[in-house]
Amino acid sequence: MYDLVTLGEVLVRLSVPSPARLETARQLDVQIGGAEANVATACARLGLRTAWISALPANAWGERIRRELTAHGVDCAHVRLLEDARVGVYFMEYGVPPRPIRILYDRRDSAFARLTPDEVDWEPVRRARLVHLSGVTPALGESSRALVRRALREAPELSFDVNYRASLWSPSAAREFMSEVLPVARYLFLGDAEARTIFDLDGTGEDLLGALARLAPKATVTLLQGPEGSLTLDGGLVVRPSRKLAVEVVDPIGAGDAYVAGFLWAILQGRTLQEAVDAASAVAALKCSTWGDIALVSARDVEEVLAGGPTVRR
Repeated sequence: MYDLVTLGEVLVRLSVPSPARLETARQLDVQIGGAEANVATACARLGLRTAWISALPANAWGERIRRELTAHGVDCAHVRLLEDARVGVYFMEYGVPPRPIRILYDRRDSAFARLTPDEVDWEPVRRARLVHLSGVTPALGESSRALVRRALREAPELSFDVNYRASLWSPSAAREFMSEVLPVARYLFLGDAEARTIFDLDGTGEDLLGALARLAPKATVTLLQGPEGSLTLDGGLVVRPSRKLAVEVVDPIGAGDAYVAGFLWAILQGRTLQEAVDAASAVAALKCSTWGDIALVSARDVEEVLAGGPTVRR
């Protein structure tokens, strides 16, 4: 039995460090990333038993991705390797203000897009303590939506990160699908802007939480507010991080996934809601301080951040 099972796509990330631009780049940095796998990997590094369900091409890229996630402690035994398939790619250009980070996706007809519910072994999902999914997967198309719908039926408890991608579907399409997810979710994560865009909500953070709680009555709801921190609502209780952490941002990509991972790790350990929120904030801060999508953290790192140091470890 796993503590956490996730299902989703991993992409190869090819990035141009700032201040270069894609049109002039001569070198690209190679990383891997995918919302659900990012969560599974961080949780595995923190000590949970995690598994990732997906499909990869039966080539060097597929083997590299599987080996890398396995090395972090993620069980990839339930990943299918498909012949004559490709891995999705995304290109990232880092910007210096006022120029934003720009991301260009090339993921059409990937191995994951060919995966069907009948090709998945659902027993690990049924036996997991918790199953984590994100809104990226159903946004990829009908086949991926069918995978998520099946996972919703099989999961004993569900964690869901809305993770809205405007390039993949419209707010109305996302809202329609979320109407299937929210009534069954046990943990729900979304950004402030996502709440306003997808669900057409307005008001303060507490107002948004209250409206979301009515849409997801079984869920502990967390509203991510970027540099402002987070708000979590559970049974009428609103919890904020105990303190604001000083962060020098090296790479913000994957910070939301890191927050989710820290929260679920603490909750599955039996910690209090306040401790879970603080752990989540620490893991997200640690992620921002390193390069790549995946939070390269340990439980010791998290405990040291929460304790306020050290600035130098010898």
